[in-house]
Amino acid sequence: MKTHEFLSFLQENPNKNLLFEYKPGELVGANYHITEVKNVTIDSIDCGANPDFWKETIIQLYESPLEKDKREYMSAYKALSILNKVDKIKPMERDVEVKFEYSNPNFHTAQLFVNDLEISGENLIVKLGVEKTDCKAKETCGIPETMTETSSACAPGSGCC
Repeated sequence: MKTHEFLSFLQENPNKNLLFEYKPGELVGANYHITEVKNVTIDSIDCGANPDFWKETIIQLYESPLEKDKREYMSAYKALSILNKVDKIKPMERDVEVKFEYSNPNFHTAQLFVNDLEISGENLIVKLGVEKTDCKAKETCGIPETMTETSSACAPGSGCC
């Protein structure tokens, strides 16, 4: 999902509660805060020596231990006002992928993609998910697109990486 799509979703539903589902059936606590917005530029080389370049917006969510008993979620309006304030100081790229960075004691720190948006009564639910790492140079490494995770084509001595 692009940053502008997420911002539009919030703008279209200002009076709804904003919830984040970080894995199926598991929600970020109502005590979350938006603690950082990152404008990230990735300038990389993959294992096939191919350069790549892209930008992302990463919004960090943090559950405050001081508000662990909080039951009311942040409204889309409040989240949008935070993001608009950030945007005035350090403008966000609108046409780039938006991700959410999150962790809790039972879930490792991860940058999560938006898989889906759902409106359920008074709630906006942002369904997040992980994306597995992948070899971008499959042709160079001789890895077929249909290869399974248990294959050893990219094993040491195979010529890959």
